[in-house]
Amino acid sequence: MTSQRISQGLVITTAAAAAALLLTACGPTQAQPQGSTSPGTGAPTPSASSAAPNPSQSPSSTSTSTTDTTAGPVLCKAATLAAATDATGGGAAGSVYMTLTLTNTGTEPCLLKGYAGVSLTADANGAPIGAPAKRDESTPAADVLLAPGQGGKAVLRYTQAGNYTDCNLTPAAGYRIYPPEDKASLFLAQPTQACSNAAIELLTIGAFQAP
Repeated sequence: MTSQRISQGLVITTAAAAAALLLTACGPTQAQPQGSTSPGTGAPTPSASSAAPNPSQSPSSTSTSTTDTTAGPVLCKAATLAAATDATGGGAAGSVYMTLTLTNTGTEPCLLKGYAGVSLTADANGAPIGAPAKRDESTPAADVLLAPGQGGKAVLRYTQAGNYTDCNLTPAAGYRIYPPEDKASLFLAQPTQACSNAAIELLTIGAFQAP
């Protein structure tokens, strides 16, 4: 009799436990905490502030540039130059080689660059006679900086006009000299013979060189 009661008590206890488990399984599920991520979905989407920069906003668009306003020496002009020649270069095959010197008579340094324009002329104010001097490019042109009182030198060759039968000899009072890149000229008195035939080139001029 006693064992039958114990057996019935175990059946009732087991049934109660099973009922409790059934109620727990059917109850409401717990809400997922905010900010958590589901397994396998990775990290949350990054905010706009961490996005890649706009490629159109390059660093150079905000930089500032500076301009170098330092001016170099001005070109030598006829108004502040004096011209002279000497024949120390001698002559050969009917030609005379001279050194043409342009001296800076101004109070500031100036720059000679390249070749002078040279022609024979009838007088100080006259038009050129015949062909102007041809450039001799055997010596490269250089920038020649002249301090006040300094002179730049170039080789000037004069071929005797009498060497040409079709020259049409014409007396010349001297040379008209245009400094490089200048429209004004200097007159150097030096009487000689010119050819009015412009097809004959009596003069050749080299590039200016440093003193």
